[in-house]
Order: sequence, then structure tokens, then C-alpha cells
Amino acid sequence: MRTGLLLAVVATGLLAALASANTLDDMSVSDTREWNFRVLLDDSEIGYHRFQLTELGDRRRLLSEASFDVRFLFVTAYRYRHVNREVWDGRCLDRIETDTDSNGQELSVKGSRASTGFVIDAGDDVRELPDCVMSFAYWDPAFLGQQRLLNPQTGEYVDVNITMIDQCELTVRGERVVANHYRITGQDMKIDVWYSSARE
Repeated sequence: MRTGLLLAVVATGLLAALASANTLDDMSVSDTREWNFRVLLDDSEIGYHRFQLTELGDRRRLLSEASFDVRFLFVTAYRYRHVNREVWDGRCLDRIETDTDSNGQELSVKGSRASTGFVIDAGDDVRELPDCVMSFAYWDPAFLGQQRLLNPQTGEYVDVNITMIDQCELTVRGERVVANHYRITGQDMKIDVWYSSARE
């Protein structure tokens, strides 16, 4: 997420569906959910960020896809494509594999839990992090209590400051919803997210 952009991420949809044919670590899957986000730059929509979460008990599989295009005078000034695959054990990241094209710069990150911690391989940089780490898991409001998060694009374990800004009303799926507005700040980032009182 080190794009230098000011992003405002607004949840626009939640689709709940049963999935009987998928697998998670060779186990039957009980539930799949999707979140679709609009991504804004200075109030202009520049793309989307989608999350698909498959759950079975404490095990979760996440597929995340993001696509941004920043245009200036009919020319694409910045292009971003990102695919992220994660496996979670409870609220701890178990495995991660990402591929990113940040305006032509290709990035790849792989990581997994080991006996001594979480090992991240970002190509020319292999590091060991604490055993239980979280990425920018917007789908799990527990991430709002973290002081450090794993950046899936770069493999960096970044310091973040997450604060509640205010409470407001948003239109979600055609209905007015009371939402809590949070801001995530850190190195080269400023991200706004909203959650309903039900933590959706």
C-alpha cells in the first residue's frame, strides 16, 4: 500500500453465500462471504478492492484483489493491480502469497508460520516476525486494535495508528446505516474505513 495516495475505502456491499464445493486445506467449507469496496482518491473513484473469505471453524482462506487506475488528462498516470491469498488460523496469519504490479514494478511476497515465528520472503529480503501477525484484514474488525500490520504488497511489518474519527450515516445497499469512521495512518498511508454498529 505504499502508493503515496490518499485512499478512502468505503464498503459498498456484503454478499453472504453457502459454498459446498470449495476446500480449505482439504477440508469441507461451511461459509463464503464477499466484501466489495470502492476506492477513492480525493473523492473520485479510481478502482475497487474485493475480499472473498471462506471459513470453517477457526480456519479461514482469504482471496483479495485490488485494481486502481489514476488518470490525469485522459492519461493513466498510475496503475495498480494486486492479488493476495491468505490462510488464517484464528486471528493469526498462517500463510500468505501475493503478486503486485505497482505501475510496472513487479512485487511478490510469500510467508508462513514456522516453529519460531512468521517467516516472510519478499525476494531479496527474508525476515522472521512474531508468531501471530495480522495483515490489513478489513474483514475482521479485530485488526483495528493492532499497532503493527503486515503489508501484503511489500512484506513489511509496519507501524500503524488506528483511531476512531467520528460516527456518521452512510447509504449502504440503498439503506441508511449508522457507521463508525476509523482512520489508519502510517508510513505513506492514510486509509479511512467505516463499520456498522454490528461491526460489519
